[in-house]
Amino acid sequence: MSKAGITVATADPPASAVRRLPRRRGVELALIVLAVLLSVYGYCAVGLARHGTLPPGAAGYGAGLGVLALLAHLAVRLRAPYADPLLLPIGVLLNGLGLVLIYRLDLETPGDRAAPAQLVWSTLGVALFILVVLLLRDHRVLQRYTYVCVVAALVLLTLPILFPAVNGARIWIRVAGFSIQPGEFAKVLLAVFFAAYLAANRSALAFTGRRVWRLQLPTGRVLGPIVAVWLVSVGVLILEHDLGTSLLFFGLFVVLLYVATGRTGWIAVGLLLAALGAVAVGRLEPHVHGRIETWLHPFASIEAGEGANQLAQSLFAFAEGGLLGTGLGLGHSVLIGFAVKSDFILATAGEELGLAGLSAVFLLYGLLVERGFRAGLDLREPFGRLLAVGLASLVALQVFVIAGGVTGLIPLTGMAMPFLAQGGSSVVTNWAIVALLLRVSDSARRQYDGQGPR
Repeated sequence: MSKAGITVATADPPASAVRRLPRRRGVELALIVLAVLLSVYGYCAVGLARHGTLPPGAAGYGAGLGVLALLAHLAVRLRAPYADPLLLPIGVLLNGLGLVLIYRLDLETPGDRAAPAQLVWSTLGVALFILVVLLLRDHRVLQRYTYVCVVAALVLLTLPILFPAVNGARIWIRVAGFSIQPGEFAKVLLAVFFAAYLAANRSALAFTGRRVWRLQLPTGRVLGPIVAVWLVSVGVLILEHDLGTSLLFFGLFVVLLYVATGRTGWIAVGLLLAALGAVAVGRLEPHVHGRIETWLHPFASIEAGEGANQLAQSLFAFAEGGLLGTGLGLGHSVLIGFAVKSDFILATAGEELGLAGLSAVFLLYGLLVERGFRAGLDLREPFGRLLAVGLASLVALQVFVIAGGVTGLIPLTGMAMPFLAQGGSSVVTNWAIVALLLRVSDSARRQYDGQGPR
């Protein structure tokens, strides 16, 4: 600078004087080790409770889960060093607990083991997680493929119509003994589409159109495309009798519309439409009507001398668990039919871990959702914010719908509990959700450290 005719050179502050945000990868690694140890402990506890000895595959199970978690951690450390340190450990712990519960139920059905297949799918899920972290350097790239995502999602939702129904619903594609559930992948693609479209049209949605009562209704040109996509997707799911996923998509649509516009009236409209739709479908669709009758009268089958239905057995399992549970491997929740492959696996957790253990599981889900919301709120650009909120909302809505159905709060939907229940499509999709949330959280913290996405 110049002062009294004398030029004085000013040097930039040394790099050591610039405060950098902590990357917290060491915290993440420590939590991953704890998650793996807790999973191995649960695996051993089941073996000791059932046979009095450690299960022979305990070392291999621990080593496999540990290697997968370590590889995922190394990918995060390399490509997303600023990411939230809690997301990956929560995913590892929930996945590990799911493998433990599935192994526990496998002991009651020796001829139909599901844990080995679930471990393979978990490996594929972690591999997809690593690919997303390594290859997707900036989440905003997804915004370029808005309409590709929606077309792919609608194709995936439509394909199961061509295949036979399973348990009353056409949600599976089965070929040569191999099966996938396309709706699981479609929900991520629709979340990307909704986030990208609403981010591009948020001003028009919030400030243009006609005002009806206290709600600002956008013009049909702006709101029409996204409503059409939502109606088509929900209509296809109703034809397939997959009402759980249709409810999930409806909730995602309403939440993102509210976040994009800031208009609380959309929440009221969404609840009203959901109530009207539930009443209409419940009366017109026999499969759904039967589930509603079971929900309203869970013990009717017992009174009729037909034995306890699955919902009644689930309620009995929760009651048997009490506060601290019967202990891993010591419950009787295997009586709930196909618990390992459905939302009823939550009843196993409730019976054997008790209210305390089940509350801890719900806290893990709650923390996963909260960290997703936090990453979205910290971002300054709208697409990433809506994407993070949408993905976190998918997990929140799915857990609420499943837990509510199994505990008798709402009618059953037949969805898979994220990470816990057996389901290859579900576990792979959930690992993709964790990877995307992790990528968004990395971008959110980089902007406060003077760096943009790399």
